[in-house]
Amino acid sequence: MQNIEIDARGPRFSAALTTVVLAVALVTGSIWVAAFQAVVFAIGAFKGPQFTPYAFIYRTLIKPRLKSPLRTEDVRPPKFAQSIGLAFAVVAVAGAATGASVVFTVAVASALAAAFLNAAFDFCLGCQVYLLLARLRSN
Repeated sequence: MQNIEIDARGPRFSAALTTVVLAVALVTGSIWVAAFQAVVFAIGAFKGPQFTPYAFIYRTLIKPRLKSPLRTEDVRPPKFAQSIGLAFAVVAVAGAATGASVVFTVAVASALAAAFLNAAFDFCLGCQVYLLLARLRSN
């Protein structure tokens, strides 16, 4: 498998947008907002985070204005993190669809917390889980 590198600033920007979207989903209880975020996570999980709508916004509107030097990272940890986000979003949508509002709230809040960690502190929880699992596999 070819090692693909992405601009490391992109996933952090995407996490900021994800934080906003998930906060809206949590406050409004909207299954549609959660479903939209699930689609974004699915694109990131299956194609790669560089193909999401948020990455498009980053590439076209934000990246050209940045003065900081380009820093790249392996795409695999953020892609894995998108998979975890997708799992939480699917659980949230399923909870809302079945009337289990507590399941919806906990799933959205969990994904929101992880996205906020990345956006605010550049700490990708899903990426750290990926790296931990990779270390465990190599032992």
